Amino acid sequence: MPKAAYFHIPFCVNICHYCDFNKVFLKGQPVDEYLTAMEREMFNTIERFPYESMDTLFIGGGTPTALSAEQLDVFLSSVSRHFPVSQAKEYTVEANPEQTTAEKLEVLKKHGVNRLSIGAQAFQPSLLKELGRTHNASHVKKTVEEAKAAGITNLSIDLMFGLPGQTMEMFKESVEAAMELDVPHISSYSLQVEPKTVFYIRSQKGQLNLPAQELEAEMFEYLISELKKHGIAQYEISNFAKPGYESLHNLQYWENNEYYGIGAGSHSYVNGVRRVNAGPLKKYMNLIENTDFPYTEENHLSMHEKMEEEMFMGLRKRVGVSCAVFKKRYGVSLMDVFGEQISKLKQNGLLEQEGDMIKLTSRGVLLGNEVFSEFIGVL
Repeated sequence: MPKAAYFHIPFCVNICHYCDFNKVFLKGQPVDEYLTAMEREMFNTIERFPYESMDTLFIGGGTPTALSAEQLDVFLSSVSRHFPVSQAKEYTVEANPEQTTAEKLEVLKKHGVNRLSIGAQAFQPSLLKELGRTHNASHVKKTVEEAKAAGITNLSIDLMFGLPGQTMEMFKESVEAAMELDVPHISSYSLQVEPKTVFYIRSQKGQLNLPAQELEAEMFEYLISELKKHGIAQYEISNFAKPGYESLHNLQYWENNEYYGIGAGSHSYVNGVRRVNAGPLKKYMNLIENTDFPYTEENHLSMHEKMEEEMFMGLRKRVGVSCAVFKKRYGVSLMDVFGEQISKLKQNGLLEQEGDMIKLTSRGVLLGNEVFSEFIGVL
C-alpha cells in the first residue's frame, strides 16, 4: 500500500537542452484545466486505491514553480483536500531559481511544504547557457536565502557533471559554490544524453563536446571526497546528505516501495502493478474526462521482476540490500536466488557483504550500471 505520492507539473518557461522528462512550454497552455484534471485524478485514484497513511509527497516537473503564486495556491489546496499533508514527514517541491519568488515560497510554506529541491546544475554562465538554463548563480543564492527566511530549511541543490565544455576546475568551483550556500543535501548526476533532446540532436551531428570518461569519473570521485569533508555523506549513488536529511521520498523508490503518480506522464506502483499515465496534456485530460484514469500502460510485475527490482534499486543505496528484508518480502533467501551473481560481483571487487547487507564497494559505486545489469533478466 503506497505511503508516497508524486505529482507532475509539466510546464516550463524554457526547455533545457538535456531534459527528457514530460514537459511543455508554459505559454498558451491550459494550466487551470490541467490542475482541475489532476484533482480529479487524485480523487479517483484514492477512491480506487485507498491509503492508510502517507509519509512523503513530492511535486516535480517540468517546473512546479513556473506556476503563478495563485495557481500554486489552488494546486496545493487540492493536494491538501486528498492527501494528509500535515501527516507527511517530507513534502518536497522542485524549484527553478529564477522563478521561485518570495511570494511563491510563502504559498509553499502555508501549505506545509517543508523541503525544496533547487535546480542549480552549475554556477558558470557559460555552462548554464550551454544547458539552456536561464538563471544565474545569484538567483540560486537568493532562492536559498528566501527559502530559509520563509522557514523552509530542508534544502537540496542539484549539480551536474560531465557537461559539454566542463573542466575539472569548473566542477570544483560549482561544488565550492554549493557548499557556501550551506544546504544539507546535494543531488549530483552525470549528464546522460537522452533521445529527443537538444543535446541528442547535437551529438548525432558530432557537435557535442563532452569530457572524456576518465575526467567524468575524476569529477565523481572528487565530489564524493569533497562532500564527505563537509559532513555530507553519500547515501545513494547520486545523492549526498548531512545526517537526518536524506530524501525520504526517493528512498521510497530505492527501497522498492509502492507510490502514487499523479499527472501527465507520471508513473505509479500500486498493488504490484506499475502504471504509466498519458504524457500529452490533451490526451491526459481526455482520458480523465472519459475514463476516470489516464493510464496508457499497466505492467503486472511477476515475483521474479519484483526481486530483480529489489536488487538494482536497493543496491543504489550505500547501505545496500538487506538479506533479512529480502527473505521477509519474497519468502526465499537472497543467496538462493542471486547467489551466483553476487559471488561473481564479489570476486570482481564490485560487491561486498557487511553483516546482513549486500552492498556496492567503492569501485562498485563507480561501475554501478555494470553491477545492476547482472540482476536484470536472469530469472
